[in-house]
Amino acid sequence: MRKLLTAAEAVSRFVRPGAVVGMGGQNINRCPMALVHEVIRQEIGGLTVVGCNLSLPLDMLVAAGLVTRTEQGTGNLERYGTLFAWRRAVERGEVSVGDHSHLAMATRFAAGALGLPYLPTRSLLGTSLLADLVRDGVAVESADPFGGGPVVLLKAMTPDVALIHANRADVSGNIVIEGVTSHEVDMVRAARFTVVSAEQVLPAGAFADRPEQVTIPEAYVTAVVEQPFGAFPTSVYRAYDFAEPEIKDYQALGRTGDEEVRSWIAASLGAGFDDYLEHRDPSGALRDGLVEQMRRLV
Repeated sequence: MRKLLTAAEAVSRFVRPGAVVGMGGQNINRCPMALVHEVIRQEIGGLTVVGCNLSLPLDMLVAAGLVTRTEQGTGNLERYGTLFAWRRAVERGEVSVGDHSHLAMATRFAAGALGLPYLPTRSLLGTSLLADLVRDGVAVESADPFGGGPVVLLKAMTPDVALIHANRADVSGNIVIEGVTSHEVDMVRAARFTVVSAEQVLPAGAFADRPEQVTIPEAYVTAVVEQPFGAFPTSVYRAYDFAEPEIKDYQALGRTGDEEVRSWIAASLGAGFDDYLEHRDPSGALRDGLVEQMRRLV
């Protein structure tokens, strides 16, 4: 099967209405913005979005009316504030929430990656989160059969599709991620399908002489999309920094209300991610500056 697809092709084939979508990225780092934009363009709804820190991609999907549930460690942009569209949707009862710790979500992905029905942890013992997870049917408090006291058994998380952004890939689907990977490797291994956008896609065999660079091997990757600046306005380590003005502008809209965010989405996304980049940064000066900032950092 040919894995190199456009974003429109990949999303149309592998992101289905009602899917459980595993979201890559963390806060303002390497979020799969190009792929999420395409989900919004195609208006694929009824989604359950799962991940550790669900940030800007989730808020846009919720503002577009495409999400019914989230299961996550947190949902925020840290120093830039909460996810306003998501919070309002939760308060109105339009989106249900399965609140976890980061470690609990990572443990559920690890169980899925290993093909196990659950994994044990002690991290939730004595917390208010545990009762909610037991109620939701994803956690059970049990006795350690080897005599070490109580443990929590966490149900495996196996997304229908995982969406991530990477530094590089080859056309066979071997993926290179530089910097922090967080939950993504286990999430990809646990998912039924995985769509990866990458700053650069190289020919088959490009990593044959440096296999140690491959973060995720081709066996776990369903589709690859080449999209420079595909995480913008979030950052990609060694490629470009995050665009703080863009994030602040979005958050200012989010504080104002849902209609303002929806209007911004309708006016900004265009027919494809390159259209969006051209609309937000017509001269390319902002992107050039982000590349230079990253060069100074690393």
